[in-house]
Amino acid sequence: MSYLDKILLLIYVLTTLPLAILLIYKVYRLNQLQPKFNSVKKSLDDMDEQAKLIVRTDMELNKIQEALDKKITGLYALQRLSRIISMTLEEDQIFKRIQAEYLEDLGLEKGCGFLWDERNKQFALRFSIGYRDDEIMAIKSFVNNSQEKFLDFIINDKTLSSVPGANDLISAQQLNTVFKVISFIISPLLPQQNNRGLIFVGTENPETVITEGDEELIKILATQLGQALENARLFEKTWRAQQELEKKVTERTHELTLALEEVKKISARKTNFVSSVSHELRTPLTSIKGYAAILLTGKLGELPKDVRERLEKINRHSDELVHMVNELLDISRIESGKVTMRTEICNLKEIVDKVEDLLSGQLKERKLSLTTGITQDANLVLADRTQIERVFINLISNAMRFTPAQGKITVTSRKVDKMIEVGVRDTGCGIPEEAQEAIFEEFFRVDNAINQEVRGTGLGLTLVKHIVEAHNGKIWVKSKIGSGSTFSFTLPAAE
Repeated sequence: MSYLDKILLLIYVLTTLPLAILLIYKVYRLNQLQPKFNSVKKSLDDMDEQAKLIVRTDMELNKIQEALDKKITGLYALQRLSRIISMTLEEDQIFKRIQAEYLEDLGLEKGCGFLWDERNKQFALRFSIGYRDDEIMAIKSFVNNSQEKFLDFIINDKTLSSVPGANDLISAQQLNTVFKVISFIISPLLPQQNNRGLIFVGTENPETVITEGDEELIKILATQLGQALENARLFEKTWRAQQELEKKVTERTHELTLALEEVKKISARKTNFVSSVSHELRTPLTSIKGYAAILLTGKLGELPKDVRERLEKINRHSDELVHMVNELLDISRIESGKVTMRTEICNLKEIVDKVEDLLSGQLKERKLSLTTGITQDANLVLADRTQIERVFINLISNAMRFTPAQGKITVTSRKVDKMIEVGVRDTGCGIPEEAQEAIFEEFFRVDNAINQEVRGTGLGLTLVKHIVEAHNGKIWVKSKIGSGSTFSFTLPAAE
């Protein structure tokens, strides 16, 4: 080996030695860093998995959020649509208010509805959205050709949809083809009284997925539609019944009006007849009474006792007939409006005291007491004094006739609003309930033992009623057999 070779070898050794040392050091350091590298690599792998999990979770959350947003939008749309259809009670208007905008909010663009026509035995189209005329005619034909299947699903309250496993009656593919959609829901309408129908909604958008939540929304819509239809039909039924009732009431009112006019004519003829007859009776009665009075004076010669007694009876009965004729004439005049009540401020206590003084002899003879309970605040009335005196005379005289000895008659008054209510109460035999409304009719007399003994014309209470009503008042009676009677009437209070 030459000197040069040795030098080169030395140089090579000197050059490679540091490299070898460096390499050994690097290997040494690498061995030291390998656990850290493995740890870092593992951390990165874990972070990658976590990132993938976060991305997947985010995607799922986005899907959930989209589904939730869709459901909220659908619920808002359903709420608006429900409010709109519930605001009408016309069946046609209910379906007209189902517009495309509400379906769009539900993520759908096609829809139609059918109701079963029992008379024609077929489904009748009530609304359609998103279809041409030829398409809807084909759908209508298909529905009626398959009506048994559709009626079956309506009766069983089933729902047909493109959700897997939700349709076992009609092929989903067939429905997609006929209704021109990719996804759909068909829900039954079940209003009461056997009115059946169905509502169809669908979409031809492949990105729109029909879910069970969508089914629930459409079922709710179908239920509300069914209720709206039922309300509309009940309203129509009620309205028709009301119209029929109003028609009958109008007809009956017309009949009653004609009958009332006829009654008024008859009443007027009766009044005129009574008035005429009464006037005609006065002349012969006056003659009879006059001749009887002349004979009783003895100017035509002395009369045998039995003849005088008979003439006295003729004279007494003539007075009774004159009294009856006068009462009939008074009733006729008041009924015909020929008698005008000359109203003035009257003191009831003074009137009653005057009547008591007038009847005091009869009261004493019958051993009856008359008590006046006219209060200061219910004493002054607007009335015709003479006519009101006649009212008290008739009522108190009646009470005297039917009240046994030691009995009591009480006259009271009280103010009721702008009227004075007067009561004439006795402790007599009382009036049967069935006769209490009829006693104010002309010539009516209660059928009892006392009336068979006590004479009367049956005109006194009729006259009283006409006088009170001519004062814009009213009269009534409350009575109980064995417990006496109370005749009450009202008169306008004086301010």
